[in-house]
Amino acid sequence: MTPAAFLPVLRELATAYQAFEGYSSAHIRTLDLTPAQFDIIATLGNTPGMPLNELGAKTLITKGTLTGVVDRLSGKQLVERSASPSDGRSQIVQLTPQGETLFERIFPAHLAHMQQAFAELSAEELVVMETSMRRLRDAFTAALTRSDKAP
Repeated sequence: MTPAAFLPVLRELATAYQAFEGYSSAHIRTLDLTPAQFDIIATLGNTPGMPLNELGAKTLITKGTLTGVVDRLSGKQLVERSASPSDGRSQIVQLTPQGETLFERIFPAHLAHMQQAFAELSAEELVVMETSMRRLRDAFTAALTRSDKAP
């Protein structure tokens, strides 16, 4: 395959992500949160909490940034840290009651905001996009696995 074959897809992927991020972030800022803060609250919502490293993997926020964002959310009394009962070296991060209340208010509001953008697409288009993105993710995962095994 020549680069010319996949470059348009890379361009569309990047610009689609930028458009998604811009639309999503604009709404999140009206909630008096940063996108990273929202990501953490949304990830922790409806869970008993999770280790900091798992939270980082699920949110794709780097470890250094994650620690600062969790610290700021803790300062706002929206999350709390506790020692892991199974691993004393690990910390569990969970929403406080105040954080749970915030999650219950902002998560449905953000989904409704996002639904406005998706409303222009048919159910069939959404299925095709989901399938295509899953195939793309699988291709990148397989390529990463191959590169990890290369000498």
